[in-house]
Amino acid sequence: MNSIKDQESLSQKKVLLRLDLNVPLKNGFITDETRIDKIIPVIKFLIEKKSKIIIISHVGRPKGEIKKILSLKPICENLEKKLKKKIQLLDHNIFNLKKEDLFKNPQDQIVFLENIRFYKEEERNDASFANHLASFADLYVNDAFSCSHRSHASVSKITDFLPSYAGLQLETEINALKKVTTEIKKPITCIIGGSKILTKLGIIKNLIPKFNNIIIVGGMANNIINYQGHNIGKSIKEVNCEKAIKEIFETSKNHSCEITFPEDVLIGKNINDNSTIKELDDIENDDLILDIGPKTVKKVKDIVKKSKTVLWNGPAGYFENPNFASGSYEIAKSIVKKNRENSIYSVIGGGDTMALINQLNVIQDFNFVSTAGGAFLEFLEGKELPGIRALDQNV
Repeated sequence: MNSIKDQESLSQKKVLLRLDLNVPLKNGFITDETRIDKIIPVIKFLIEKKSKIIIISHVGRPKGEIKKILSLKPICENLEKKLKKKIQLLDHNIFNLKKEDLFKNPQDQIVFLENIRFYKEEERNDASFANHLASFADLYVNDAFSCSHRSHASVSKITDFLPSYAGLQLETEINALKKVTTEIKKPITCIIGGSKILTKLGIIKNLIPKFNNIIIVGGMANNIINYQGHNIGKSIKEVNCEKAIKEIFETSKNHSCEITFPEDVLIGKNINDNSTIKELDDIENDDLILDIGPKTVKKVKDIVKKSKTVLWNGPAGYFENPNFASGSYEIAKSIVKKNRENSIYSVIGGGDTMALINQLNVIQDFNFVSTAGGAFLEFLEGKELPGIRALDQNV
C-alpha cells in the first residue's frame, strides 16, 4: 500500500481523511479521548503540507437514520481546541453537497462531514455513494485501522474512485501487530471480553492454534456459562451459539490451548446495583451477571503471571459501575505489574479497554495500545481486512 508520508505534492490538495472518532459519549460529553489523540499526528501532518482536509467519521450505530444524539459536533469542538484551528461541521444532507461548497473561505483548512453512518449507503458499501464522496476530493487517506475490517463505502469502496493512501496511525497499528505475530514469545494468552460473542466465536476458534490460553470474560462469557448448564438469569445472551461454542472446546482439545471462563461471578439486579458474589450454581432468574468473581480473578492472574505475551480485547465486566469494575481492574494491574518487571509483552485493543486503562492511568504501562477491537482480532487471526485490501489494490 502507498503511505501518505511518501506523497510529495499535497499543497492545496483536497484530502478525504477517513478517521475512527467513535469515542464514548455521555450526555453529549466525551468520556475518553484516546482515539482523538491518536489521529492528531495525521491531521497536523496534512496541515503542515498545506492540504485541505475533509474529515469523515462516525459515532455509534444510527443505522442510516439521522440521530442528533450521535452528532459529531462534540468531537469537532474537541478537535478545534486540540488543533487551535477553526473546523466547520457540515450538517447538510451529504447528497446536496458539491466540491465547490467546501472551503468557500480560502482560509479554511479543515471541514468535518456529519456522521457518515447517518446514510444507509455507507454500511451497504454503495458504489454511487462512495463515488459521490470521492467527488469532494483529490485523494483519499485511511487512518481508521479500527474500521478497516468493515466493507463500508468510506472504508473500502472509496478506493475505486480516488488515489488512496495509508495514514500514520494505520501504518503504526499494522506494523505493531505484525511484530506481535512474527516475534511473539510463548506462553501467549489472549483475554477476550465485551458483550458481542457471535462476531467473535469464529475468531476465537481460529486463534486457538496460535495461543496457549484463551480467557473469555465479560458478557460474551454468559453464553459459555449457559452452555455448561448454568442459569444466567436475565444476563445478556445471544442465540444460536451452541454449535460454535462446542467447536471451540473441541478445537482446543486438539491443540495445547486452555479455554478459561468464569467460575464465579458478581451479580446485581440491575446495572446500577451493588455487587454480590455468587457461585455459578447459585445464580437466580432475576440476576444480572456483571463481572467476574474473586476465584476467576485469581485464576486469570495466575495465567497472566506465567505468560510471556498477553493480548487483551474487551473488559471483564460492566466497569462503568465501580461495583462491577474489580475484575477488569485486577486483570489490568496484573499485566502492568509484569510489564514493569519487563517480563511480558502486552498489547490491548478496543475502545472500552482503552477507556478502562485510562481510568487507571496506566496506558503507558502497556507495550502497544491499538484503537481497534474487531479489526485487532481479525488481523491477529490472519484475515484480510477489506479496508487494507482496498489500499493494497490501489497502487
